[in-house]
Amino acid sequence: MDSEALKRLEAAGWHSGTVAELFGLTPEESELIELRLALSKRIKQLRLEKNLTQKALGKQIGTSQSRVAKIEAGDPSVSMDLMFRCGFALGSSRRDLLLAISV
Repeated sequence: MDSEALKRLEAAGWHSGTVAELFGLTPEESELIELRLALSKRIKQLRLEKNLTQKALGKQIGTSQSRVAKIEAGDPSVSMDLMFRCGFALGSSRRDLLLAISV
């Protein structure tokens, strides 16, 4: 959002803040969300580089297409174990996945 729009909203009584402030997240919760999102983004990138569908990737790791969609969305119902397993199944190394989440 540009600074002029922000000034207009604040003048109208609106408050801008972070997602963490909006939802009352602790720093640890914020970091976990960021980690999940970075990992899910890398998994999707790897899948697209290999020209795989979500269905094909799901079959490869023994899960459904809808579960792969949840992995790529960083859904909190998906375990980090499954996310890392997915990355490894796509040929990623530990180093690559750790670099993806270290940003």
